[in-house]
Amino acid sequence: HVPLLVHPKPANVLVIGGGDGGTVRELLKHPEVEEIHVCELDEEVVKACREHLPSLASSFDDPKVKLFYEDGAKFVTEHPASYDIIIVDSTDPIGPGQILFQRKFYKDMKSALKPEGIAVSQCESIYLHKHVISGVASFARELYPKLGYYLSMVPAYPSGVIGFFFCSLKYDPIEDLSEERAKKLPELKYYTPRLHKAAFTLPRFGEELLRGE
Repeated sequence: HVPLLVHPKPANVLVIGGGDGGTVRELLKHPEVEEIHVCELDEEVVKACREHLPSLASSFDDPKVKLFYEDGAKFVTEHPASYDIIIVDSTDPIGPGQILFQRKFYKDMKSALKPEGIAVSQCESIYLHKHVISGVASFARELYPKLGYYLSMVPAYPSGVIGFFFCSLKYDPIEDLSEERAKKLPELKYYTPRLHKAAFTLPRFGEELLRGE
């Protein structure tokens, strides 16, 4: 919900990963979204989730959604200036997911955004993976005019916290938040505009990581 309530017209959305369908389910709550492309590397993930997690994976059946079983890093190079929003719902930076934490991918992702686009990407725990976050921040702040990092409480993850980079070509994650649109969403269990703003408030060491100190 974070990038969609910052961008004023999030019509075209790309999800890289997200084979369980949960991200797509939430995206479909936004009436401004017209088309969702899901680029999932492993078709078996989607098949398994359709069978065992139908409450999530049934979102793939919506007519706004189109599935691609491809490498996300390659996919963004083939779709220049195509998306208002890109969401990277990735695994950890090991194995096939490692490329999604590298400079080239962030540069290619920028090229796949429309001129006012926003990309958000999963980037580990601020308490356990400082080296990963500082590494991504070192090049992301050079590529994107507006860069932020926000937190979400997820008990299933190590440390109970997961973080996301907010990479924007124009819009500020706090100043451009549309609280009016947020109020019109179906009742949500976690997200609120107040929580949105608070999520970008980092401990001192987190702010220093983003600045490269």
